Amino acid sequence: MIRSLFTAVTGMKAQELNIDVMANNLANVNTVGFKRSRADFQDLLYQTLREAGSASSANTQLPTGLQVGLGSRPVSVQKLFTQGDFQPTERSLDWAIEGDGFFQITQPNGELAYTRAGSLKTDSQGRVVNSDGYVMDPQITIPSDAVSISVGADGTVSVVQAGQTTSNQVGNILLAKFANPTGLKALGRNLYVSTEASGTATTGTPGQDGFGTIAQGFLEQSNVSIVEELTQMIVAQRAYEVNSKAVQSADEMLQTANNMKR
Repeated sequence: MIRSLFTAVTGMKAQELNIDVMANNLANVNTVGFKRSRADFQDLLYQTLREAGSASSANTQLPTGLQVGLGSRPVSVQKLFTQGDFQPTERSLDWAIEGDGFFQITQPNGELAYTRAGSLKTDSQGRVVNSDGYVMDPQITIPSDAVSISVGADGTVSVVQAGQTTSNQVGNILLAKFANPTGLKALGRNLYVSTEASGTATTGTPGQDGFGTIAQGFLEQSNVSIVEELTQMIVAQRAYEVNSKAVQSADEMLQTANNMKR
């Protein structure tokens, strides 16, 4: 009975983490460029009471063994980088990536971070920055007298300045991608940094060599599905409940055993 108590507790702890992950997904259902997470689990060690294939007589073997599992544990929480829906905004500095790739952002410490959130602005110097004021890499500067901004699918940024009828190119967007994007480390603020698991970033021109294209005037929404998250939440809640019932049943059986002398 004691084994079942601790085994059921591991299941309850696993479902607690599962609910935590889904709660974060739902909290970011309206976060631009957010990618949902999924908790993965493994079964724990097994206590072997009888080995499969051991002799049952001089001429026979046991066809199956006798093993008792000791519960489950969470082993990873991975980001799922599926494409989110596009929302049209008609704003010239709202950019979405259609396909693979990340925008590159220079952090205050000089290190590069990566994001799918394309809700960009300009700072006092005309540089294209994210919502925290971090400068985009490579740096793109919009002239103060620009009357219109256009971004091609290949990341070419052009402006028409006051008093002119032709456009001038002011920069190019370069995208980054990784061999294993699920290995990226999330920093919050819609930013990721590379790790040994993700590999180093490969940069390239949008629309070439497998990189996605740029859609101006659109934002990529979160890829969280409320219906799917709520369904999985019900499953997790029932799993937590049934594990708690296992604890209760084990306790009642121990109580019965303790009362046998009465």
